[in-house]
Amino acid sequence: MIQMVGFDGDDTLWRSQEFYDQAQLDFEAIIARYIDLDVAGLRATLLATERGNLAQYGYGVKGMILSMVEAAIDLTGGRIESRDIRTIMDMGKDLLVHPVELLPGIAQAVEDVSRRYRVVLITKGDLFHQERKVAQCGLTAFQRIEIVSEKDVGTYRRLLQEFEVQPEAFAMVGNSMKSDIAPVVELGGWGVYMPYHATWEHELLPEYDGGGRVVEVDGADRIGEALDRMTSAR
Repeated sequence: MIQMVGFDGDDTLWRSQEFYDQAQLDFEAIIARYIDLDVAGLRATLLATERGNLAQYGYGVKGMILSMVEAAIDLTGGRIESRDIRTIMDMGKDLLVHPVELLPGIAQAVEDVSRRYRVVLITKGDLFHQERKVAQCGLTAFQRIEIVSEKDVGTYRRLLQEFEVQPEAFAMVGNSMKSDIAPVVELGGWGVYMPYHATWEHELLPEYDGGGRVVEVDGADRIGEALDRMTSAR
């Protein structure tokens, strides 16, 4: 039987990626004043810069903004003006204080699930930013809240040991196959995949099916049903 259910934060409980996507468009508008974006391959350059910086900056707004500044300097050959650097920095500050907006139906879904299972929140990113989101989201059913720097097999193994729950009795709800689902399934757990309309390219994991241990849902109101399917499949 499933004993514990984990929930991801960004784009599972609350909106996130579209704000980053808008920052990406604003960044492109700035850089377009200096170079031809089609020729420069800005998006590929920025993604490569962000990936290269993950080990130093981690995930989240601060890492993205620092990577934008680095990519802007490289792409423009150092010609970018200080006022545009300031604009990029201000974009980051705006993102850090953006109000938390819960996804439709998720508050009720978390409450319903908590009546049947132990529930925990496992989210990754900048500590201060994630703590702020958790404090503002208004969700109080979680028995544990874990903010981690990475979501991989090692992280989930450590957390499940701390939670004193076996992997086969744990299900993770999230929008990222790469971070929320695949590592848990590799350990022998279960995944409820709730895709979001916008996903960062780094989080994509094409053609992953989870070997029958993943149930995809099209909304928060289907999470409970997915957990029931997992229980009946055992």
